[in-house]
Amino acid sequence: MTEHHFSSTADHHDSPHRPPSAAQLAWLRCGLAQPGGKLPLFDYFGHRVPTATVRACLKAGWIEPWFHNPLKPDWDVCRLTATGRSLLAETHDADSHNAHGESEGRQA
Repeated sequence: MTEHHFSSTADHHDSPHRPPSAAQLAWLRCGLAQPGGKLPLFDYFGHRVPTATVRACLKAGWIEPWFHNPLKPDWDVCRLTATGRSLLAETHDADSHNAHGESEGRQA
């Protein structure tokens, strides 16, 4: 497996980036229920979270490295940043608003 090399996410906050994909959002949401916002290394099916997902989220500033595991150096232990939490709150609010608006439309 490829070892990941963390870089500071502070340099990336001002750079434009794409909105998160559905897969990225699903993974990021996992951190909301974990102490310190820790993100899982593996998905629900036991598959490793793709390196591209981790790197994209790091670059966007939504996550940050938490600590290095010397026993498994290729396992990146990351946690949500304040930016990541804000993103999830915004998407949750938008999802709630859209769901509410759709249900009102059906009743009319």
